[in-house]
Amino acid sequence: MNVGSFKDFREGCKNAIPICLGYIAVSFAFGIEASKIGMTTFQAAMTSLLNVTSAGQFSALEVIARNGSFVELAILQFIINLRYMLMSTALSQKLDGVNTLNRLGISYGVTDEIFAVSIFKKDKLYPMFSYGLILTSVFGWVFGTILGAVAGQVLPQILVSSLGLAIYGMFIAIIIPDTRVKKPVAVVVVAAMVLSCVFTYAPVLKMISGGFRIIIVTIVVAALAAIAAPVEEEAHE
Repeated sequence: MNVGSFKDFREGCKNAIPICLGYIAVSFAFGIEASKIGMTTFQAAMTSLLNVTSAGQFSALEVIARNGSFVELAILQFIINLRYMLMSTALSQKLDGVNTLNRLGISYGVTDEIFAVSIFKKDKLYPMFSYGLILTSVFGWVFGTILGAVAGQVLPQILVSSLGLAIYGMFIAIIIPDTRVKKPVAVVVVAAMVLSCVFTYAPVLKMISGGFRIIIVTIVVAALAAIAAPVEEEAHE
């Protein structure tokens, strides 16, 4: 089995530099938020190292802050990160001849950005290339988290609160472009916002914990979107 060469590893590292820089900015915001709920720098860094998922980690903070159950946290992460199963399935088609151990190693670093770079690689995808991508990208993710966690402990509270808004700006920047060109996406975003407001202010529903709110809203909105606006299969010649 050919796992690739150092040249493939170096190419993966080079291709991951833009991902690394972007991850530093986003994970810095996570480090800030983690410090705000009392997590130490080590705890925040280990969370990023073991998870490598922005949406999953940010959603987990609310559960951790109120000492929520492990069951709630596990279900929340499963739902939010379900898309990685689909990405891994697609990516596995480019890993013919790769053994199980290397597949497990590559699966650790399947994120949206790493998947995009991997799937569009024209040549054969070797494990060494993937390891280069993962190592460089995860370094940026963990390094940014450490910077944010340290900053959250030493900077004035008013500045920490201001920097904490960065994550909301990131999510807005992600969804707005698609909502302007794809009507179904716009409908999904609006529906999720409305349903979230209902769960936040409705007399009985507001008693449901934040983690389970996210789970319910995600499943309901995704199911309705799949029924109302299914993705049509492309015709293959």
